[in-house]
Formats: sequence, C-alpha cells, structure tokens
Amino acid sequence: MTRTLIVGAGGSGIPLAVRLSEDPDREVILLEAGEADGPTPPELLDASTVQGAMPGHAANWAYPGNLTPDLPYMIARGRILGGSSALNGAYFVRPRPVDCAAWAAQAGPEWSYDALLPAMRAMEADADHPDAAAHGASGPMPISRPPQTGRAARAFTAAAVELGFAREPDKNDSDAPGVGPVPANIVDGCRMSTALTYLDDDARARIDIRGGTRVTRVLIEGGRAIGVETADGVIRADEVVLSAGAIGSAHLLLSSGIGPRAQLEAFGVDVVADLPVGAAFSDHPDIAVGWQAKRAVFDPREAFAFPTALNLDSGAGDAADGDLEVLLSVKPLGYLLTGSTHGLAAGIGHGLRHPIRTLRSLLGASVRRMAEQIHHFHDLQLIVGLQLPAGRGTITLASADPLHPPRIDYRYLEDPGDLARMRVGIRTAVALLRSRAFAGLFDHLTELDDDVLDDDDRLDAWMRGHLGTAIHMCGTAPMGAVVDGHGRVHGIAGLRVADTSILPRVPSRGPFASAVLVGERIAELMRDEPAGDAADGAVPGGARGRSRS
Repeated sequence: MTRTLIVGAGGSGIPLAVRLSEDPDREVILLEAGEADGPTPPELLDASTVQGAMPGHAANWAYPGNLTPDLPYMIARGRILGGSSALNGAYFVRPRPVDCAAWAAQAGPEWSYDALLPAMRAMEADADHPDAAAHGASGPMPISRPPQTGRAARAFTAAAVELGFAREPDKNDSDAPGVGPVPANIVDGCRMSTALTYLDDDARARIDIRGGTRVTRVLIEGGRAIGVETADGVIRADEVVLSAGAIGSAHLLLSSGIGPRAQLEAFGVDVVADLPVGAAFSDHPDIAVGWQAKRAVFDPREAFAFPTALNLDSGAGDAADGDLEVLLSVKPLGYLLTGSTHGLAAGIGHGLRHPIRTLRSLLGASVRRMAEQIHHFHDLQLIVGLQLPAGRGTITLASADPLHPPRIDYRYLEDPGDLARMRVGIRTAVALLRSRAFAGLFDHLTELDDDVLDDDDRLDAWMRGHLGTAIHMCGTAPMGAVVDGHGRVHGIAGLRVADTSILPRVPSRGPFASAVLVGERIAELMRDEPAGDAADGAVPGGARGRSRS
C-alpha cells in the first residue's frame, strides 16, 4: 500500500486526490489549511459575486504583493476545501492548442493538446454540447454558458461584430479568437467548486481529508521526501505532492530548501536542491475600464457576473493570436465584491463575517487605489486582460519563518511590448462602448478621457496606476526547469508538484480549467508509471521523460 500525501485541496489537489484514491493499493491523505468540514459558506456559493476574494475573508489567504514597485496589492487565494475554485469568477475555459504546445515544448508530448484532450473531456459535463466530439457529458464538472439575453451582453456581442471581430460560440472548442459566451461552472446560480463536484460520498469515504492543517515544510532525508511538518506535528508518507497553488507550493519548496541557492543561503535555509523556484512566473495583468449606463443594466437576478468575452489579437509586435481579452462584467464593482448595492463600508458589513479582518488586510493595499474603488463602487466594467504577457514576476522568501508570507513582485508592464499591447486592449474596450451597438446603453467613461486615451505616454501612466491582476499565476515551479512532465521535482525522490505552479506559461484563457486539468493529468501519469518510478527523483535531463535518476 502506497501512502500518498497531497498538500492543498483546491482546483488541482481535489481532482488529483479523487483519481488517485480510485486505486485500491493507494492510501490518499489530503491536507487543507482552511475549513474542510461543514457546508460551503453561502456567500461563496453565489456565482454572481466574488465575495470570497475580499481581503480578510476567512476563506482567503490575502497575500501581500506588488504589481509594480509603486503599487501594492492584496492577492486572494482560497483557504477552504475547494481552494480558489470556491472564490473565483466561475470562468471555466480550456487552454488552447497554442498554450499546450508551449507546455509540451518543455514537458514533452504528454502535454500536447491532443494528449490532453481525453482528460479535458473526462473532467466536464458540458450541458450545451453534450454530443460534441470535443466535449464530455458525464464528468464531475458541470459546464454551461450564461444566457446572452441581457442588454449588456447583447450590446457587447453586437459591438464586437460591428468592429469586425469574429464570433466564437464555443470557447472550449475553437482555435480562432473572437466574441462569445464564457463557459462557466455554475448550476442554478451556485459556483461549483472542485469540493462540490469531485468530492461525492464515495470519494470522501476513500480519502483521509484533514482540514485546518497548515503545512510548513516538506521533510527530506537523504534526497527523499518522507513527509511534511505541520503546525501540529509530522505526517509521514511514501510520496508527497504539493497542490497548494502557485504561491503556496512555491513557498513550501523554498521553505524546505528547494530553490535558488543564493536566496536560500541569504536566509539561512539549508539548500537541498538548487532550482529556480519562483524565479519567473507569469500572470494576466488586467485593467478595468469603468463606465456608467444611460439605463438600467444591472439585474441582481442574473446568476452570473461575466457572461461574454472578446478574445482578440493585439497585432502589436510578434504577439501570438488571442493575446488580449475584454471581459464583460454585468455586475457593478461594489456588488461583485460584497453582494451589496449600499456602498463599500455597508457592503463589507453586509457581505462578510469578519469586516474588521478585512479592513486590517486592506492596510497593505494601495490607499489611493482603494479610495478610487470606493468612489467607483457603482461602476460597470469591461476588464481588459493581457493574456500572453512577455513580462515575468518573482516569488522569493521574505523570512526563513515558513509562517511568514513570501515576497511577490509581479513586475507588470515593465516589458515595452506588454505596455503597447495593453494600450490596444484599453482602446478596443473604449471603442466597444462607443460603438453604435452600445449607443442606447453607454453614457460615459468614469476614469478615462480622450486626452489620456489619445496620448501613449499619458495612457501608459494611467494604466500603471490602475493595474489589477487576474490572479492567474503560473510557472513558479515550471515543468522543465523545476519538475519533469510527471510533476517530479528534480533530484528529490518522492516529491511532486501538481497545480498551476508547473505550467511553464500562463494559458491564454483563465486557468481554472487548466488547474483541474493538471490534477487529472498528473493523476493519470502517476497511475500509469511503471513500478519504482514514483520513488525516483527526476533529473533536469529527464524533463521530457528521456532519463531518470
């Protein structure tokens, strides 16, 4: 009997645990730092809001970070059974073939689109395309597309077509970017996290799920992982898999002595493996273009927030296709965050169980940006995201204490090409709002004017001051450089990573579907490995599966 210990019960960790537990010769222990008993809090079930992403929420880590050297930001990551899948915008879009090709270039053909398609089909139950060859009809994750009947959704699609963009009716089966409905994991207004979809009674009976268990380090002896250290003691296992997310897994590796030698030695951490953990992650910078409507657009009865998106080519430089996204939000900013229409202060009290904790968490954020968001509580938004950024960020230790959060620097828009492409995205969003199709709805922009829009330098300064992040971090422990195509950490036997940390590049669509896919794929690869492979530590030359230690 192999004892497998999985750290993190989120978008990747739960699918991984469920699939591995189907093997009767494997004991699976799933550790979650947050709550793992009892029902999901009602505000997290509400798929028309993202209340769990408010800093200070009990289900949220709220890591401090810096989008630029001058712009601090609080980064919401799930701390509950289901992880960030219990907090996110319920946007479930697959990686595209171009994304998988970039992964396969580092990890081998097992990560090509064709190789991954069976797992993508197995994980979904697509209500809109149950008979399509590209889709699954009986997987755990229910997928449907919001109705496109609302005023804003109709105007947005018509505006995109008016501007010459193609239609993309199924964003989970298309290689050509365009405008179309956003596949979502929503059922009757409920956000369907991996906890709600994968963990049925049978799965729960097979898995030893331990909530409230904060892992601080991986225990390594003689080049082999033998278990983990937690706040309550040691848990031993034959193999350890980190599925704590792109921040959590990287921080655990660094705290365990796996990372850049100079950084670890500077903090007095014994070096176990000199690997580039946290050295070059990618994420989607985003900027909201706020606007006010001439007539009522917001309908609280609509059980979704993001019905439609335009994916487009920037045409700037040598960027790949689909490098920009404009996402329509049909809920005002304040309602998204609090589930309330009564202003931010009232909304915090209405929507959260711990308003004081929220206010304390916000002390680390940009005061100026916070004030602007309070002022624009009732704005509607088009959210512009740079989907294939050239820029890279870093996660580093800020202390040798594993309970101290790491330092996170996104370094957004430092690359001149990223800056140029984001300008295209902002100007496209404004052109959509000013189209004939939007004439009956659009009244005015709330934070932009033509003097800024028409001047590259002024627009660059405005964008840097209004940056956000989609919180889609990938690549903090990438395949190729840190792990092999099976998630095995180079040089450390019995240790793997299985979450978006291992994706060498953030996908050109939101990565929740990719996170679930990683859990499914790593489980499949682990089950298919010959006897003895699971215990071997991968070596850098084996990143493509050609050699093993």
